[in-house]
Amino acid sequence: MRKVIIYTTTYCPWCKKTKEFFKEHKVSFIERNVEESEKFAREMIERSGQQGVPVIEIGKEIVVGFDEQRLRRVLKIK
Repeated sequence: MRKVIIYTTTYCPWCKKTKEFFKEHKVSFIERNVEESEKFAREMIERSGQQGVPVIEIGKEIVVGFDEQRLRRVLKIK
């Protein structure tokens, strides 16, 4: 399985929803909180061009926001 990284903030409801989706489908992920780390914030912007969260990196693919259909497709979840 490809490495999954989610860039989050503590107050983001869509970040929580995405993490719940991952847990429900047993998807291992690395969480990087951009409000706690300037390094993670810069990394997220460099990789995605986005300043809003969640930004999900699955392998080399970037998913912006909680896009359940796209996450299912990229992660091959039915």
